[in-house]
Amino acid sequence: MSFVLHPWQFFFVVLVGWVQREQQKIILFYQAELETMMKAQGRKRLRLTDDQRRLLAVKGKSLGRKALMELTTIVTPDTILRWHRKLVAQKWDYSERRKSVGRPS
Repeated sequence: MSFVLHPWQFFFVVLVGWVQREQQKIILFYQAELETMMKAQGRKRLRLTDDQRRLLAVKGKSLGRKALMELTTIVTPDTILRWHRKLVAQKWDYSERRKSVGRPS
């Protein structure tokens, strides 16, 4: 049984390669832009909302520690993963089910 590469398959492979290169260029641009913004901000402490932390934690966890170490991030990879651990712990502590403190009714 021989493998035959059809023209549409070849076109698809070329198209996927081109899209991947374009995406890589965009990612590199965003990293450079982030580095520039971080230098402009200086050493000022960045204040994030809980929703912003949650978004970064979920996205960062999906990337993993190795990928986060290679990227330019606004906070350290350890901070992102710590936020994720806190989110998971908060999910399983059932704090949203707790009733108010005091005598039961």
